[in-house]
Amino acid sequence: MYKVKVTKQDAGKLLADVSDDHVFWCNDGRIFRNIKELAAGLDDMSDETFNYHSNDEKHDFSNWLKDVIEDEKLAEDLEATTARKKAARLVNDRFALLSSKLS
Repeated sequence: MYKVKVTKQDAGKLLADVSDDHVFWCNDGRIFRNIKELAAGLDDMSDETFNYHSNDEKHDFSNWLKDVIEDEKLAEDLEATTARKKAARLVNDRFALLSSKLS
């Protein structure tokens, strides 16, 4: 289970860039290094690209968030949706919340 309360230190870790060997390679050629880049990418990604990475058989975005970023809350929320716009909103909202912890 994930932590309910996020500290400033937790937020900084969750928002940091991942190492080059742990980036997310999207099938449309884009590379995501952090939650902010994923949020922006989901905003303008085609539904076809989203569905390639997130469907009944695979959950690439949520797996990356859980295993690499280590944001179990966002990973769990994202795994539960199959709509790109909802996924984009979830990631953008999480980014905004984490960013507010750093202020």
